[in-house]
Formats: sequence, structure tokens, C-alpha cells
Amino acid sequence: MYPSISSEFQKEPSHPTSSAPPQPHFFNFEDAVATGIPVPLANQNNPDPSPPLPLNSASHSLSSGPWSTSLCGCFSDLNSCCLTCWCPCVAFGRIAEIVDRGSTSCGMSGTLYTLILCLTGCSCLYSCFYRSKLRGQFFLEESPCTDCCVHCFCEECALCQEYRELKNRGFDLSIGWHGNMERQKRLAATAPPTEERMMR
Repeated sequence: MYPSISSEFQKEPSHPTSSAPPQPHFFNFEDAVATGIPVPLANQNNPDPSPPLPLNSASHSLSSGPWSTSLCGCFSDLNSCCLTCWCPCVAFGRIAEIVDRGSTSCGMSGTLYTLILCLTGCSCLYSCFYRSKLRGQFFLEESPCTDCCVHCFCEECALCQEYRELKNRGFDLSIGWHGNMERQKRLAATAPPTEERMMR
């Protein structure tokens, strides 16, 4: 009554599988700089200058991680500690230039910080914004309390911690964002050839 199903009929899978292994993802410095991703530079204490994957990589965990140093670890870096205690406007200006990826200069941010401090005495409300921005860029946890409270009650310690965090990620804050980008390009040019370059 009904046509019989042919024995030669074989049901094909709806999603064909590929036996080829997944291709590895390589870091591309030019693409990272073009998209505005902060590129952590090679740590001078670490002879391996290979940078990590960009922040928008699928392999990056979105969970917040710890800071590289504690809030009260100011004396672990005496240079940044003295700079922050005696010239907090300079320390903040350097932090702001790196966090803003060169869109604002150290001098402009430091001057604005000083004006707010002299006129209102509440420069912490301005600097806490950059702590939040720094945490967002590097997926750092909000500790030991909110960013506003940290800056309101421990302004110098907060600036020291942020300064050390950027230094530990390979940035030289004394040369600014553009100086760090030029240094990274020189490191990338002198780095040994990677598998991606050999395939080109």
C-alpha cells in the first residue's frame, strides 16, 4: 500500500563533523593596537617577551581576578610610593594616560587632579573613576571594598596599588602610552619568528 523504504537509503548527519584539528589562535599585536586593546608589555624581570592573548579572546575568563599586589603593599615599590606621597598628581597623571590609552596626557590629567584637589578637596571622586576603568580593562576584582571607598579613605595607597599593577603588567609609566607602544613594536620586531610569521 505504501512504498517501501529503500535499503540503500542512509540518513546523513545534520551537522557533518570535521576531522581537522582546530587551528591555534595567535596573538596579533597590530590588530590589538588597532582595536584599542591595552597590550601588556613584557616584564623586564621576565626574559620572555611574549604577550598574552588580547582581552576579547574567547579563551579569556570573564571572572574577576586578584590584584598583583595588595592595597597595603606600598613599600614593595619605594619609587612609586615616594612619587605618590610627594607628587600624587604626577602618579595619577601617569596612571590616567595608560588607562586612557594615550587619549589624555599625563600633564592634562595631573593638572585636572590638582585643580579638583585645591578647589574641592575631593580629588578621590575623580581618581576612583580610573580605578574602575583599570579594573574593567584587566578584569580585576573590586577589593577590599568599593572603588569609591578605597580612594576616599586610602587615596595614596590606592594610587600606589594601581601604579604597581600597571608596572607589573609591563608598562613603563614614565614614558607614557605612546612610548610604551613604540617599545612594544621594537620588541615585536626583534622577537624570534613565531609559527604565524613562518606560515606567511
